[in-house]
Amino acid sequence: METIGTWWMWAGFAAVVFVMLAIDLLLVGGGKQHRVSFREAATWSCIWVAVSLLFAGALWWYLDGSAGREVANEKTLEYVTGYLIEKSLAVDNVFVWLLLFSFFSIPLELQKRVLLFGVLGAIVMRTIMIFAGVWLIAKFHWILYLFGAFLVITGIKMWWFADEQPDLAQNPVIAWIRRHMKVTHELDGERFFVMRQEAGRWVRYATPLFLVLALVEFSDLIFAVDSIPAIFAITTDPFIVLTSNVFAILGLRAMYFLLADMADRFSLLKYGLALVLMFIGVKMLLIDVFKIPVLISLLVVAAIISTSIVLSLRKEAHAGKPGGDAARSGEAG
Repeated sequence: METIGTWWMWAGFAAVVFVMLAIDLLLVGGGKQHRVSFREAATWSCIWVAVSLLFAGALWWYLDGSAGREVANEKTLEYVTGYLIEKSLAVDNVFVWLLLFSFFSIPLELQKRVLLFGVLGAIVMRTIMIFAGVWLIAKFHWILYLFGAFLVITGIKMWWFADEQPDLAQNPVIAWIRRHMKVTHELDGERFFVMRQEAGRWVRYATPLFLVLALVEFSDLIFAVDSIPAIFAITTDPFIVLTSNVFAILGLRAMYFLLADMADRFSLLKYGLALVLMFIGVKMLLIDVFKIPVLISLLVVAAIISTSIVLSLRKEAHAGKPGGDAARSGEAG
């Protein structure tokens, strides 16, 4: 597999990720029970985006000196486009997390630890899936067409079912856990498991927090299946694919707490994400007929996401005005 990544570039990337996670966990309190404020979430969101852009700048600077300006521009643009795509599609993941925490009535101060393990699990799963995907594409080029068709179908389904909520009570993951493990009905702080005495012996019980963690990891896996093929339409370089994916994931926790109280304002965003998946799928299907430039892909994705956000906010503002949807529904009541 062809890649711009050297051993020391991989090592440097791993070091950056490790240091940032250590700072978040040890110095900022990532592993301690506390309620994440809007200010803290906003600060960390800005930090993660800044680190991601600094990495892009460092990548461009190195490639400009070692491989030339053309390669530097091309690979940096691929990284930024991949980062934007993964960051955009991750918003749907955030919506699912909101639904999970609401369904299980998990207080905000207990959510951060669950999301910490969720993000770490997502990094491991995506790393494995990315290298597997790169290997498959290198061996079987036609698999790109399968990825493209899958993304188009997924985008259509996302558009069609955008307003529907999954029935978590009937979720097969929860059903499987309940069949194989004893589960308490109440939380016990940040514990995923507790020991209880029954008939003179100690029995391990899972808490509802563990059920949420299992569903968070499962949702990460499902969204990885959707989002990883999308970036293969931009590049198959494993270094670009992995770094853009991981940096997008690392900012997920902060983005979740930032959007936790504002999710309802972005009611049209899922339609935008559906269009992004369909566009990337079509781009992949046309890869051997007409290769859409990476810059065009970046502009199209940015335009779709920004338009869906603006329209969502306008819809929300209109609903809150006298004579809007909210007022009309109030009069009807």
